[in-house]
Amino acid sequence: MSGSQTGAATAGRWRPAARLTVLLDEDDKWRHTPLYHEIVRRARDTGLAGASVWRGIEGYGASSHVHTTRILDVADHLPLLLMLVDEPGRLRAFVERNAELFASVNVTLVPVDQWQEGER
Repeated sequence: MSGSQTGAATAGRWRPAARLTVLLDEDDKWRHTPLYHEIVRRARDTGLAGASVWRGIEGYGASSHVHTTRILDVADHLPLLLMLVDEPGRLRAFVERNAELFASVNVTLVPVDQWQEGER
């Protein structure tokens, strides 16, 4: 009996994919909406495989002004890291179709190996 007939999971496999990384500031806006939120919303609407946003504890950008959580009062202007994972062509097309969102942020695209679980 195969794994799908017994209800057991079959082995997964690695598949080539890509990771799009966007470095931005939590205060970056797109038409009064947080920029990171607009990127994630459009990624979901496009059907990209996944998106996550992390808040940084310290960083600087083009201004060379360091933003940090080490200051006693509530920190703001902190860096964000947004990651999208999908096929390279789909990520390139997403950035090109939404170029207005990426005009003032740092964007990189690197190949990755993504684990894909087997069927259940």
